[in-house]
Order: sequence, then structure tokens, then C-alpha cells
Amino acid sequence: METFNTNIFPKGEKAPSDYFSGGIAWVHILKPNEDNLNCQIGNVIFEPGCRNNWHSHGGGQILIVTAGKGYYQEKGKPVQILNPGDIVNIPPDVIHWHGAAPDNDLTHIAINTNTQNGIVEWMEPVTDEEYNNI
Repeated sequence: METFNTNIFPKGEKAPSDYFSGGIAWVHILKPNEDNLNCQIGNVIFEPGCRNNWHSHGGGQILIVTAGKGYYQEKGKPVQILNPGDIVNIPPDVIHWHGAAPDNDLTHIAINTNTQNGIVEWMEPVTDEEYNNI
């Protein structure tokens, strides 16, 4: 199993297990949604095998992968492999999930845009069958 220790941001707080499965994730908010810029930015670290539930963002989201290896999937579409340097543009209201590969951590910066339209709507967990069917 590959791991890393080059994160420039603090590990952050443990993410709520209601919205993550398969392991532990940590979230460190870099820029709170507290002004007229209408965005929230967080650094998210996923343990191997950890992923978030299916969800959508009313204002859209941008992911910037900074370390590790992971997956991104939109409902009804094939999984995309994520590697450092990858950028994922997620349009508003697109149902998706993302997380670490089974054998590797994943770190990404998540930019929630247009937060006046909603930050996140959580849905059901990604099943082991969905996750392992990659």
C-alpha cells in the first residue's frame, strides 16, 4: 500500500461517517463559505478504500487531485481514475461520488462554486458492489 506524507495543509477533522464509507476521510476547510465570493474550498484526504456517498452540488464543484490515486464517477457513467494533477469539473446538480483507490490514499482540493445555489446534497452510500465493480 502506498501512502504519502507531503501534504502542505493540516489533516483536518474526521469527516462524518454518515457521508463516507470504506474507511476514514479528513476535511480541512481552507476557505469557508462566509463572504460574497460564493465558494468554499477544502482539502480532503481519503484513506485507501474510503469514498463519499453519492451526492450533488447545487453550484457545481471542481476537484484538484494533489496526491495518491482515486476514483470519480457520475451516475450512469464509467468510473474515471484520478491521479495527481487531474482536475475534475463537476457541473451543478450532477450526481457523483469520489474517493481513494483500494490500495492508495487520495488527497484532493474541493472547490464548491456558486454556493448561493447550495453546497451539497447527500444521497445514499456507494455500495461495495458499485465500488468494487471498477
